[in-house]
Amino acid sequence: MTTDAEPPVDPFVDETPAEVAEVRSGEALDWERIETYLRAELPDELDVSGSFEVLQFPNGAANLTYMIRFGDTELVLRRPPFGAIAPGAHDMQREHKVLSRLWEYFDKAPRAYLLCDDHAIAGSDFFVMERRRGEVVRGVLPESMRALPDVGHRMGLALVDAIAAFHRLEPDACGLGDLGRPDGFVERQVGGWKKRWDLVADPANDAEMTALHHRLAASMPVSQRVSFVHNDLKLDNAMFETGNPDRVVAFFDWDMTTLGDPLIDAGTLLNYWPNPDDTEEVRRASHDGMTRMGLPTRAEVAERYGEKTGLDVSGIGWYEAFAQWKTAVVVQQLHHRWKMGDSTDERMETIADRVPALMRTAWQLLETE
Repeated sequence: MTTDAEPPVDPFVDETPAEVAEVRSGEALDWERIETYLRAELPDELDVSGSFEVLQFPNGAANLTYMIRFGDTELVLRRPPFGAIAPGAHDMQREHKVLSRLWEYFDKAPRAYLLCDDHAIAGSDFFVMERRRGEVVRGVLPESMRALPDVGHRMGLALVDAIAAFHRLEPDACGLGDLGRPDGFVERQVGGWKKRWDLVADPANDAEMTALHHRLAASMPVSQRVSFVHNDLKLDNAMFETGNPDRVVAFFDWDMTTLGDPLIDAGTLLNYWPNPDDTEEVRRASHDGMTRMGLPTRAEVAERYGEKTGLDVSGIGWYEAFAQWKTAVVVQQLHHRWKMGDSTDERMETIADRVPALMRTAWQLLETE
């Protein structure tokens, strides 16, 4: 019997996805104008005298992220995606604010150097930050780690420990006590993501997504602590030291960072985390190959997180359900942007096919709470 299905990704054999590539068609900016601006405005401590080059980090799904090189000086430029932007989304000013301060207190936070709010330069707000070097894991283990024992398990625990350390930070001590309004945070999350769904809703799924919203709103937990909340912590938003699965060197995508209930981040992490026995219908891995890496189970992740933070994780199922529902909104947004011609990323054509499975898992989690 033959099949046209793609063979499963082998995390110990397949090629690690390229971190940088040529800029995608339709996603180029006015590089001459940007080069002139950056040479004039970047801080003097950076050597920007060398020749200018641009590549793109192609693996993200929304914000446009480019590698800017001036000779040997490598930097990262981030700007929102093209087209209509949901209120509060893709906030470059927020991301710059966080990363221009947090790097001094948390070594997983890259340093931001410059914010530009003159839309004549790149068509939107953008900011520039340092480039970190290391390994980003997207379903395929880096060659530098493949021969190491228990590499997936070690990597998973290191990620949980880094997230717990982030949640133990005191925002006021980091100069970011004004980053958000923690009172009512979870309620605003549930209401805000429903408004985003309403902007892009697929009629085929609207009734069930609305019913899930009502269920989530009716069963919201009481927050245990006010912490930083990144809002998109997952394996491929982290970078590991080359050859070392025990050390995370960076987190990425800080544009939704705020203050609130840290278990929102824990739920997001579990939303993308596989168990080895997950069927295709309930598959949570964000990339093929993750189920075969030897990662710790979701139960192990939750237990470790509770140990490292001192938080009660017995009600983590609600946060996982919210993350599943929120992810359904996100993938619908991404597909809508593609449908409207604001994205040229071919992955977005079918990404909303995941919505029914995400809704199904959210219901299952709420029923077991």
